[in-house]
Formats: sequence, C-alpha cells, structure tokens
Amino acid sequence: MRQAPAHTEDRPLLGILLMLGFCITAPLGDALAKILGAYAPLWPLVFLRFFLQAVFLTPVVLITGRDWRYRGRLLKLSVLRTLLHIVGITMMFTALRYMPLADTIAIAFVMPFILLLLGKVFLNEEVGPRRLIACAVGFAGTLLVIQPSFAEVGLIALLPLGVAVSFALFMLVTRQVAKQTDAVTLQVVSGWIACLVTLPPVLAGSVFGVESLALPMPDLTTGALILLLGLLGTGGHLLMTSSLKFAPAATLAPMQYLEIPMATLYGLILFSDLPDGRAAVGIAITVGAGLYVIWRERAIAQARPSAPGPIPPAPPAA
Repeated sequence: MRQAPAHTEDRPLLGILLMLGFCITAPLGDALAKILGAYAPLWPLVFLRFFLQAVFLTPVVLITGRDWRYRGRLLKLSVLRTLLHIVGITMMFTALRYMPLADTIAIAFVMPFILLLLGKVFLNEEVGPRRLIACAVGFAGTLLVIQPSFAEVGLIALLPLGVAVSFALFMLVTRQVAKQTDAVTLQVVSGWIACLVTLPPVLAGSVFGVESLALPMPDLTTGALILLLGLLGTGGHLLMTSSLKFAPAATLAPMQYLEIPMATLYGLILFSDLPDGRAAVGIAITVGAGLYVIWRERAIAQARPSAPGPIPPAPPAA
C-alpha cells in the first residue's frame, strides 16, 4: 500500500491558521464533553469518542491506500500511546463534570513542564537551570488554580494534573512513532485499539444492566452533541497535526495557550463560569512560565540547528 505524500514546503500563515482552528475547536470539544456529562455515562462517552474517530477516518485511510497494518515495535508503542490517551480522556471528562472549564484546561497546561522533566529523566535531554526554575514557577501557578477548585470538589481537582502526566507520556511515545507513520493512519489505528479496550465494559454494562457502563439510547439532541463531540475531537487533532506540516513547532507552540482564553469565553457563555481572582493569577503565572519554556526551547534550537523545536503543548482535547 502507498503512503500519503510528504509535504516539505513551509507555509507559516496556513500553519498558524490551522493551529488557530485547533485552539478554537479543542476547548469547544471539552465544553461539549462537560455538557454531555449531565446526560451520558462516562465510560460509554469515552467509547463513543474513540469509535467516532475511527469511523470518520477509516474511509480516508482506505481510499488513499495508507498502510495501517502496524507490526512489532510500532504496534506495541501504538497500543501504549492509545492506553495513555484513554486514561487522559477519561480523567479529563471526569474533571469536566465537576470543575469549571477554564480551570480544568489551565491546570492541564502544566503538561509542558512535566514533558520537559520526563524528557530529561527518560530521554536524557538537556534541561538547563532556567527552564527548571520556569517549571517550578509554572507548578506554583497551577497550585493557585487548583486551590479554589480543591476547596470545592476535593481530590477531583487533582485529575487535570493526572491528565497532564498521562498526556506528557503520550507525547513522549508519540515522538517515538511519529516518523514511522502518518497522522491520519495513527488516528485510525488508535481509534480502533481504543474501541477494543473500551467496548467490553460497555457491552457488559448493557447485558447486566449496569447504568454507569451501559450505552444509552440518546434522544436526538444528545445524539447530535455526541456526534459533534466526535467530529471536534477528530478534526481538532488533525488541525493540530496538519499545522505542523506547514509551520515550525517553534512558531506554533506559543499559540496553543490561546486555548485558555477560549475556554474562559466558552465557560462564560455556556456555564456562566469565570475563574476567581486567585485562579486568574495562577493561570497568568502558568501561561507566562510556559511561554518562557517555549522561548528557551526555541532559542536553544536556533543555536543548534539540528535540534528539534518545541512540541506544541496541547492537552488531550475531547
């Protein structure tokens, strides 16, 4: 089977527009997941998220003749990547049921700091003292965001931290497989692997009448929202991946912090939620520290042309 043709020409404006589309789409998908949390059980919603991803993209893979038959190390890493994605999405959906949208996403944006530290520990990547200090400052800002949510919902406020850890590991694994396959095929394979993992509990819940696991029969409105959730989740990740084909990661990475003001806007419009004063300060500190880390990564990459640019720090969108 043939692979999709590689794209080598940089078109920065197109890349920026695609990333802007992701920054609008991703928090909207999270907002939909929050809305659906009141109508659909958690686990079937996670299953449907990945099932729709696989269904939407499988025809693309078949029509274009991409090779989806993963074997050996690539298959093992793809399974690990998918399991981490399932864990991240499940924790994100759970947190969104109880926490404000902007706070949840802002806490999850501690992921770039965790990714930096994991890269140092597991990949022996060089991390200087200034970036380590920025990580500490970013964590401190995140704690300011967590504190009011922790006082209100307890340990659930720590779930976005779990999202950050799982997606940081997800990104490390993605680094290992990205050069061996293309984004669309990886999305399809991951979608079907996720279905194999998440479907058995759903079937068991349906057979034995466990409402928290059983696949509900949605009304027209809920069904449309679930379909839209799948479209936004799939389309958002493709927008992000496609943007990297047209513009350097160093150019696109700072843009992803636009997700936080977009999440704040959606939270205000849909849920009448706004971060309180302490959370707003924490968000500002986290964003500032994250942008500094990205700036340092870019400066180092420019000093050493062979070094890769910073990877955009998106948490797993719904």
